[in-house]
Amino acid sequence: MDSICFMRECFREWYRNHPVELPDRFGRREFAFTFFGGKGMLRHLSFNRKKEFNEFLVDKVPAHIYYSSAYYRKPDAPTMSEKKWMGAELIFDLDADHLPDADKLPYEKQLEVVKREFIKLVEDFLLGDFGFSVDQIELYFSGGRGYHCHVKDPRVLQLGSSERREIVDYIIGRDIREDLVFQDTVISHRDYKGKKYPSTKTLHMVSPDEPGWRGRISRGLIELVEEIISSDDPVEKLKGYGISRRTAEKLLGDLSDERVERIRQGKLDQSKTIRRFFLNSALRRTAVSIVSGETDEPVTCDVKRLIRLPYSLHGKTGFQVTRVKVDELRPFNPLVDAVVLPSTLVNIKVFKPMNIKLKGENFRLMEGEEEVPIYVAVFLLGRGIASISS
Repeated sequence: MDSICFMRECFREWYRNHPVELPDRFGRREFAFTFFGGKGMLRHLSFNRKKEFNEFLVDKVPAHIYYSSAYYRKPDAPTMSEKKWMGAELIFDLDADHLPDADKLPYEKQLEVVKREFIKLVEDFLLGDFGFSVDQIELYFSGGRGYHCHVKDPRVLQLGSSERREIVDYIIGRDIREDLVFQDTVISHRDYKGKKYPSTKTLHMVSPDEPGWRGRISRGLIELVEEIISSDDPVEKLKGYGISRRTAEKLLGDLSDERVERIRQGKLDQSKTIRRFFLNSALRRTAVSIVSGETDEPVTCDVKRLIRLPYSLHGKTGFQVTRVKVDELRPFNPLVDAVVLPSTLVNIKVFKPMNIKLKGENFRLMEGEEEVPIYVAVFLLGRGIASISS
């Protein structure tokens, strides 16, 4: 049995014994599928009964299952215009692809970093600044390298692409101006021909307790300064923010104990160059990495987006697209909680030595024949770093 057939049968057995729970108003959704060993996507399908949908999964055994974030009058119509759009959930898709240098990190570390970004999105922005309630958002591990958030507040369903883009712009802090965060205050004057003119100014930042971006940047700036001065190698720490060694040394030289204390008090009388560094760095620290570049069009702006179906299996890992409650997001461990395939042992051929920790067990695999649980085998086969032994 080759690797594709093995994975297909593993998925078939799973779907036969674990019918997928369908989303609300699933009869108004478009469904789409890709298949093991196949090319392209089968889409423009709809299902009116849960039984019909789950029979389709057992019969066809897709590798990946998607559904529309939008509701349509005719979800199975062959063109988008014929579908008759009725509204769409607000979707956030955070993936390791959006993080700088993520490809240099091991898989486990990628998952840790992207979860930190996702927590920031959910807690600081969606529940915080936007004020959505916990029962209006649904959180999911994608089964791969990221997380999805579905906002189902009725107020967002009719938003168009431009309005959704404004939400993204706010979350990533696009076009935040220095004068919105830092404020000049005159502390002394000089007299000239009977009139008073400002002679000395100091720069203040707003209170860290202030809501929204202003307070967020102040908090981020103070945390950044504390992190730099407590670092074992402050210059290298500063270089990590994309500046040269020479600039890092200059910045560090300006951060005297007295000046650091003034920053803690909200007083920023540094040069414009230093102020801009702290603004940009604090912004990067507190914004959410939703997009991978300036020209990237995120999922959030797409009112007709297909998104991975909750509770389905991911064809490249075998992990389940798993719902995560808001209060369980921090302790959630996808390498344990989303691993659902059986523990039955099978023989595989590993292409290169590797270590992976799944379901709390460390697997140290050497090149060649290895006996591993099915959930490990599918993970390795799906990522193309092993094959099933014949």
